[in-house]
Amino acid sequence: METIFTKILKGEIPSVKLHEDELCFAILDIKPVNKGHLLLITKEPYPDLQSCPAEVLARLMNLAKLADAALRKQLGCDATNLIINNGKESGQEVPHLHLHVIPRWKNDHKNIQLSKETYTDGEMAEYGKQLEF
Repeated sequence: METIFTKILKGEIPSVKLHEDELCFAILDIKPVNKGHLLLITKEPYPDLQSCPAEVLARLMNLAKLADAALRKQLGCDATNLIINNGKESGQEVPHLHLHVIPRWKNDHKNIQLSKETYTDGEMAEYGKQLEF
């Protein structure tokens, strides 16, 4: 399957590449939440988390750790958001697994909060039973 990310990887679409190895690559996001917002992308176009092999997921998380350290050291950010939108209904716009690493600063006034729900009496225990793995 061809995606915007496979086109970037082939050099058909310009990007600012930050890293590349045999499994993954990293680029700056063209529409950043904050300057320095980057994407960690699998080279193979796995459409979602479930289709991605464990070794590739492990590489993505190791790269997230390196990216976090680079953002803190080079840009002086206070924290990072790590986000994977996994499936169309979650907000995934490109069906090619990627992880957003977004630098955050105290008082940057960016709101990346999830709305919160509450469980009714006994509902949390019931969900817990259904979701054990």
